[in-house]
Amino acid sequence: MKPIIPFLLMLLFTSGLHAQSKKVTKTGAIHFEASVPSFEEVAALNKSTTVVLNTETGEIAALALIKGFRFKIALMEEHFNENYMESNKYPKATFKGKVYGLDVNNLTENNKDYSIKGVLEIHGKSKEITIPAKIKKTNEGIAIASNFSVNSDDFDIQIPKVVSKKVSKKVNIDLDFVLK
Repeated sequence: MKPIIPFLLMLLFTSGLHAQSKKVTKTGAIHFEASVPSFEEVAALNKSTTVVLNTETGEIAALALIKGFRFKIALMEEHFNENYMESNKYPKATFKGKVYGLDVNNLTENNKDYSIKGVLEIHGKSKEITIPAKIKKTNEGIAIASNFSVNSDDFDIQIPKVVSKKVSKKVNIDLDFVLK
């Protein structure tokens, strides 16, 4: 029975080391906007995105539940979920990729520019994308911010003809994550 104690201590020690290479958040923020000038704002915010970063390899993964996006107007949110995103059929958006050139030992309190390349899956469709990111060390952990655009056609998101002049096919996305 005594050999089990050193084994358990070794297991706890090595799992603690492994856990240090992973930084996580469950409160990442994604804001998107598909507004067209002179019409009502089409924008939403999701503050419950889960993001995992492997600090040794630069691999990064994110998951956002579609129903987690909040709009200023409840009816717009309902249309987004039922008509555009079909969130009952496609409940999540995911991203799996890699931060190129990431060395967490070189991170400072000043933003440093990186490229993140990977596969974004929305509405059941996947697309390889490369996005710019600003990454820095903060008191809370590692902060990642990005701003990029996607096209709704790339993900087979249909915009009804009756509102096609009021909703942009170019969707601007802002990411703000602090991983601990």
